[in-house]
Amino acid sequence: MVPFAVVGIALWLIALLVMLPFRDDLAAHGHGNWFGIAVAGAIWGIPGLTAMVVHDRNRRRRRAREQAASDSFKTDAPTAP
Repeated sequence: MVPFAVVGIALWLIALLVMLPFRDDLAAHGHGNWFGIAVAGAIWGIPGLTAMVVHDRNRRRRRAREQAASDSFKTDAPTAP
């Protein structure tokens, strides 16, 4: 999930950079809030990214723990013919 959060933040930042030179024109035509929306999208993406990093880390730990538990039940005893 981390790549999705990173791409989302990057897209908001690109939108912000594209609108930056046109900020005054946007405001003059009643679209000045678009700049603020792009800023908010980039800022709100940071907690989302943090949540995805924590989620992925916990998922890796959980899978490793499940794998270790399943390996402990396996034996190296020979099987019957």
